[in-house]
Amino acid sequence: MSTPTATAPRLRGGLLRQRDFRLLWAGETTSRFGSNITGVAMPLVAVVSLQASTFWVSALAAAAWLPWLLVGLPAGAWVDRLPRRPLMLVCNLGSLVLLAGVPLAAWLDVLTMTHLMVVALLTGLANVFFSIAYRVYLPSVVHREDLAEANTKLQGSESAAQLAGLGAGGMLAGALGAVSGLLVNAATFLASTLCLLGIRSVEPRPETPPASRPLRQDVRDGLRYTMDDPYLRVLTAYGTVTNLLLTGYQALLTVFLVRDLGVDESAVGWLLAGAGVGGLLGAVVAGALARRLGSARGMLLCKFATAPFGLLVPLAEPGWRVVLLALGGAVLALGVVSANVIQGTFRQQYCPPHLLGRITASMSVANFGAIPVGSLLGGVLGGALGVRPALWLLTGGLAVSSALLLVGPLRAHRDLPTEPPARPEGPAPARRRPGAEQGAADGSPRTVIGHEGDGE
Repeated sequence: MSTPTATAPRLRGGLLRQRDFRLLWAGETTSRFGSNITGVAMPLVAVVSLQASTFWVSALAAAAWLPWLLVGLPAGAWVDRLPRRPLMLVCNLGSLVLLAGVPLAAWLDVLTMTHLMVVALLTGLANVFFSIAYRVYLPSVVHREDLAEANTKLQGSESAAQLAGLGAGGMLAGALGAVSGLLVNAATFLASTLCLLGIRSVEPRPETPPASRPLRQDVRDGLRYTMDDPYLRVLTAYGTVTNLLLTGYQALLTVFLVRDLGVDESAVGWLLAGAGVGGLLGAVVAGALARRLGSARGMLLCKFATAPFGLLVPLAEPGWRVVLLALGGAVLALGVVSANVIQGTFRQQYCPPHLLGRITASMSVANFGAIPVGSLLGGVLGGALGVRPALWLLTGGLAVSSALLLVGPLRAHRDLPTEPPARPEGPAPARRRPGAEQGAADGSPRTVIGHEGDGE
């Protein structure tokens, strides 16, 4: 079957009637569900089974994101050169094997913190390539006119998968032990792989660069375009700062719940899953906000109205006030996910097709490269100041971080542009026909939602 093009007919009834999108959506949602189980299980294994310190729990969270700093930029250039679906299949199968090895090591009584760190690092490496390839691959499956609907459905199911996955992670930890959640996640990578294999749409052939063109030149072009563009530049800077603060406080949540609030293992996942409720609502309201207020104003409202609610997290206490943590996380996630839906559609329409992988990588390296730094920052602050004071400091920073969005051109417009401005020099943005290959420069984390960059 052919790739969606300007002349290919669109099925009535929306994306739910399109078989290939249903498979892609189902596979990614299943994988997200398993990854959120791991989001609970991995730190619980470290805290409960291996008695890891606050710093090492934060270092474990950082290890999953460190590959963005190490290989993110060249990964974007490679994705622009390679077929995306085969690359995604390799990433899925590698993650499956790595995650299945953790329960095996635990059952043989040879599991160590070093083993967990290596698994987090290597599955994070697979996530780098998968995340970039996935977002460049999406427009090969759906028409350009359907990208907004696709983003809404993917963000909504991601939030639902977080809600179910984090809750299931806590239940599995309480009933069968934390390592059992990693085995379930391995199985979800198998399901995602089978869904990818079932897609019939033919992916456009990637543009082949001249044999003499060095990889570093491709990387440089993507960086230059991202930093020169006023919209991409401010969104990248904002995403980097907020991811630093978001992951700093998230790295402390499991320790805070178990050691400060005395929450049982089986309840940890459900409290963390509160963010999934907010994220699901955010995906639902994003389209209406963009239509009623304009995409630029809607995105600004999402950020400014929700960021201060993070201050509810350090107000949590043992007893009924523990729900303040879930409420604060839910409102934060509402703002992040609703803005991600708007930003994702903007980038898919705005970015030049021939630079998509490199722009994706440039923004993701900055956004996701802040995540391991933020996780380590949370661990250092938690160890030096105590967990609760560190949470006050990090969530206070989040409350005022949205002011960064006022530095660029966003405040002056009702809507975000759909085409980049003409440039006198540098990489020229090619004109696109509807359905031409494009992708989001978002690179959502596959283990936790609530980060900037569309799965922020």
